[in-house]
Amino acid sequence: MRRRELLRATGLAAVGGTLARGILGTGRTAARAAEAPTLLASAKPDDRPNILFCIGDDWGWPHTGALGDKAVRTPTFDRVAREGVLFPYTYCASPSCTPSRGSILTGQMFWRLEEGGNLWSTLPKKFAVYPDLLEAAGYHVGLMKKGWGPGDAKVSGWARNPAGPTYKSFEEFFKGVPGGKPFCFWFGSHDPHRGYDGGSGAKSGLKVGEVYVPPMLPDAPEVRNDILDYYFECERCDRDAGEMLALLEKAGKLENTLVVMTGDNGWPFPRGKTNLYDLGCRQPMAVRWPARAKGGRVVDDFLSLPDVAPTFLEAAGLLVPADMTARSFLDVLTSGKSGRVDPKRDRVVVGRERHHGGARPGCLGYPMRMLRTHDFLYIRNFIPDRWPAGDPPGYADCDGGPTKKFMTEHKDDPKVAPLFELCFGKRPGEELYDCKKDPHQLKNLAADPACADARKRMAADLKKYLTETQDPRLTGGGEKFDEYPYRGPAGDRRKKAT
Repeated sequence: MRRRELLRATGLAAVGGTLARGILGTGRTAARAAEAPTLLASAKPDDRPNILFCIGDDWGWPHTGALGDKAVRTPTFDRVAREGVLFPYTYCASPSCTPSRGSILTGQMFWRLEEGGNLWSTLPKKFAVYPDLLEAAGYHVGLMKKGWGPGDAKVSGWARNPAGPTYKSFEEFFKGVPGGKPFCFWFGSHDPHRGYDGGSGAKSGLKVGEVYVPPMLPDAPEVRNDILDYYFECERCDRDAGEMLALLEKAGKLENTLVVMTGDNGWPFPRGKTNLYDLGCRQPMAVRWPARAKGGRVVDDFLSLPDVAPTFLEAAGLLVPADMTARSFLDVLTSGKSGRVDPKRDRVVVGRERHHGGARPGCLGYPMRMLRTHDFLYIRNFIPDRWPAGDPPGYADCDGGPTKKFMTEHKDDPKVAPLFELCFGKRPGEELYDCKKDPHQLKNLAADPACADARKRMAADLKKYLTETQDPRLTGGGEKFDEYPYRGPAGDRRKKAT
């Protein structure tokens, strides 16, 4: 079935120009969709691929050899990129674990997931997830290590993690796949999430002199070694994924296995994770499927991690539920083309609500949204009076570690002070960056008269997308994100509001 026919059949059509697919009704309920997914008339059950999804915890762009990092060693990712397709413009839906993973599973932007839009939340059971849909269509599904979360799925009625039933190892799962059945497996590494064993990177042979320190961080030994320890865990995640590929290759199952390797949000360093700059939400991603997708390609289209769900469903020959706001990139993957392939994939939207429950009194979040094109990054900070990294002195929305410690202890040093302000200071309601001239997004041009037209255009396009996808921050009710329970170890902190 051609893509246009598929979209018509599922009730999905492009709206808002190049911005997004429209929401043309909710289609089937999540429960009915999971019970009776519809197989495309052209689908052949014997051709359905196996699916292996490998996701690192806080593994951010560009920390792979294939993306040009000279220090980290990622032979598995590099192989998938070399023999498959490298997507260097891939972004998470939200630079925070729970909402990012919820969006991946549901194929929806995080602000549509109600409480699931926050860290340490729950995922309402009414939202269908692709593992359930594939399982109902005959797939054997499983999960190893970190799936959806962190949060409490049981409170919403989930009998298991929304990413699937848990297995101790991929080998155990693979041995249990019934003959003739395709499988869908989620490998959620706990690496490279903090905390790290200090000095582990250097002990493993990584070279401190080869580390690239981005310009928003101080170039100090403490920072370089902290990055090495992060690299060590990136390598461990890559190694574990490599063992899974080796098992499939030995069993003769790798050719028709759709392998995706990526991370859930940016690296856990200041101005990284929880931020909407590239180091906070841009992800390494490579996809390998020799049976259908020509390898050795680099595609510069923008992808959003929620696009994974409809892509998996379409690859399996299933109709995509009408309430998935994400868009399958199967046509791009199988096109055989490199560079810019789909002209409609010229931008991406990312956002964030509450992260750490103790970052601000009253369990308040820091709501923001961004629109990224190849030329510009535009950020809308909805409540700029709040501290984006969390209230001082703790700045709890920035993960602790040697780099954060060094910066806070040296914040009065003239060399560190401007970097500290970039990472931890308050920000205006609007930010605009020229991504070609300023790839690290350090100089805010929102107030520059020379950039007024670009700012207005980006602001209007973002507003249109958020309205069409029913973002409560635009359509009303956004304050609910501050009111949902925080289900993390610290408990519900709203009672501490002043």
